Amino acid sequence: MLKTALKLLLPTLLLATTAYSAEATLKVGTGVEKYEVTGASDSFTVAPNTRIYAATRLTGVEPGTVNVIWSKDGKEVSKTELKVPRASYRTHAYRTFRAGDTGAWTAKIVGADGTELASTSFQVTVQ
Repeated sequence: MLKTALKLLLPTLLLATTAYSAEATLKVGTGVEKYEVTGASDSFTVAPNTRIYAATRLTGVEPGTVNVIWSKDGKEVSKTELKVPRASYRTHAYRTFRAGDTGAWTAKIVGADGTELASTSFQVTVQ
């Protein structure tokens, strides 16, 4: 009787338990339309005060927050916290590039627990 009850209950318990297997994609570009990045590239030549966007598609992420970390030449420059209300979500952040921001850049998506979910590297020349 106990074995039969466990056989019936176990699948129900497994379905009721939410397991998150976080994944993300990340692209950078000069704009965002309908949560998709536009002007995607790995090299940008921009005027001062131009925004470059980091757009991400998250799946299996525990609702809460993620951070976009912007690094120049391997050194963290800024961080943007983004709210994630559900396990599958698309969102974006941007950084305004000014004179002196020419260099090798990286944008990373980092989960609330500090786990890197995605990253992309790109070159910026500010004229």
